[in-house]
Amino acid sequence: MSSDPWGRVDETGTVYVRTADGEKEVGSWQAGSPDEALAYYERKYEGLVVEIGLLERRVQTTDLAPKEALAAIEHLRTSVTEAHAVGDLAALGTRLDALVALVDTRREERRAQRAKQSEEARGAKEKLVAEAEELAESEQWRTAGERLRALVDTWKGLPRLDRKADDELWHRFSHARSVFSKRRKAHFASLDAQREEARRTKEKLVTEAQSLSDSTDWGPTAARYRELMTEWKAAGRAQREAEDDLWNRFRGAQDVFFAARGEVFAERDSEQRENLARKEELVVEAEKLLPVSDLKSARAAFRSINERWEAIGHVPRDARPRIEGRMHTVERALQESEEAEWRRTNPEVRARAAGLTGQLQAAVDKLRDQVDAARAAGNNAKADKLQSELDGRQALLDAALKGLGEFR
Repeated sequence: MSSDPWGRVDETGTVYVRTADGEKEVGSWQAGSPDEALAYYERKYEGLVVEIGLLERRVQTTDLAPKEALAAIEHLRTSVTEAHAVGDLAALGTRLDALVALVDTRREERRAQRAKQSEEARGAKEKLVAEAEELAESEQWRTAGERLRALVDTWKGLPRLDRKADDELWHRFSHARSVFSKRRKAHFASLDAQREEARRTKEKLVTEAQSLSDSTDWGPTAARYRELMTEWKAAGRAQREAEDDLWNRFRGAQDVFFAARGEVFAERDSEQRENLARKEELVVEAEKLLPVSDLKSARAAFRSINERWEAIGHVPRDARPRIEGRMHTVERALQESEEAEWRRTNPEVRARAAGLTGQLQAAVDKLRDQVDAARAAGNNAKADKLQSELDGRQALLDAALKGLGEFR
């Protein structure tokens, strides 16, 4: 018979493990010595120790879900209870109990963290709603619209709250966006008449462009397409929804023609690459016009650049959006400068500024006479009071004169 502190083998080869409740039979051994039997069942015990150690590290060092961790603990507890092994089984049970306590602690920590995250998400969404409601009354249509779209992206990135709270905040957020959208649509409704005219003109251009798309008369047709493009630009913009559709149809008709021509004249690729290089030079030349200091000269220079641009011809299709986008950026900047110049030289605004300046000058002259009269009469208190009022009116006059000077 052989034994160690945690088990023994009797004379029949039966192997026992010692527990707090007494000895428990875990197997039998007939193939070798009792020491070999104990060593075999001790190795099984060491296997359980390794498994528990691995689970402890997973719980301590990873984001193992509490439910999954507890299931693994119970699985190992069953393995320990039913183990055919020799060793301190009670110690393994104690380690598993400690692991359960750790999982419970982690679960509470996660619950508290989720509650904190939910509260932070609520605060963030309430701020988004407040800003959206403020923007709903803005008349900065482009800036406010872009900001509202950015707020939507931010909203999507935040965690959801409980359904009732999330729905209530989303309803206010969505309502604010709707209010802004309706106001913006009403503002631009006044532009519909001229845009409708542009739409009708462009519909005709689209019809002609589509009728030419199957032509194989390459030179004249390409020339006509360039003329159509000139007419298209001169027509102005239609309603935004219609503009995109018309442009896609107009450009699509041209693409059909030029794609067919490209297949026939594939050897002209080198010419198109040269065109791209020339247009890139023109773009660089155009971009040097910005910022605009002399609008008249800049516009004349841009017209010259644009004429040379139109005369160059097509570039490779994949480069077209990039190169045209850069030219459009310069053109938009010139248009904005023209609008600013028009506002600055508006006769009605200049007349109002001149009228205000005249009124202020008259008031300043009158006050100056009153100050002189009061000083002459020896009434310094009244003169000082009038002088204070005169200084204020003079400051207003100086500012008005400066503003009036901007119209010259």
